[in-house]
Amino acid sequence: MNALWFGTLGLGPADWWGLFFHFTMLSLLAVGGAITTVPDMHRYVVVHKSWLSDAQLSASVALAQAAPGPNVLFVAVIGFNVAGMVGVLATLGGSLVPSAVLAIAAGRYRRDRKDRREVQAFTQGLAPLTIGLLVATSWILTEPTRQAWTAWVLFAGTMIWMTRTRFSPLWPIAVGAGAGVLGWV
Repeated sequence: MNALWFGTLGLGPADWWGLFFHFTMLSLLAVGGAITTVPDMHRYVVVHKSWLSDAQLSASVALAQAAPGPNVLFVAVIGFNVAGMVGVLATLGGSLVPSAVLAIAAGRYRRDRKDRREVQAFTQGLAPLTIGLLVATSWILTEPTRQAWTAWVLFAGTMIWMTRTRFSPLWPIAVGAGAGVLGWV
């Protein structure tokens, strides 16, 4: 029962608060969604704290992305793998509350000033930031399989598919899943 609530790493309140505040900070950077903050989550829970391995972090994200529900569920899975249900509360609470408050305030501000030049420039400037964060996320998530040449072929094929065609992105996802099932990546 204790492992369910507090995890198996033996973390204490200082670690839980550190986890909460780190994910709070990340929630304010989550332009393009929580998935864009995976590189810093990786840096914190894998590299800096050694609470999870590369494979555990990738599996946490993959499991949550495969499950039905909101995209942000991976944050709860990471929190659970680090510190049980207390970790879920720390990571999910830290991720959702500040970004929700900021989104409501920014949405109201933008709604009232949408025709102003600086608001339009800010909105257009977020696109390259989001793309950069998504590229960094994909780099981190592919760490466990990056040595396989098939992973590079799948990556290149997916990039070409996404930039040169108007077909559904589900096809490259299906090809990648098939390669994984066959053990090619």
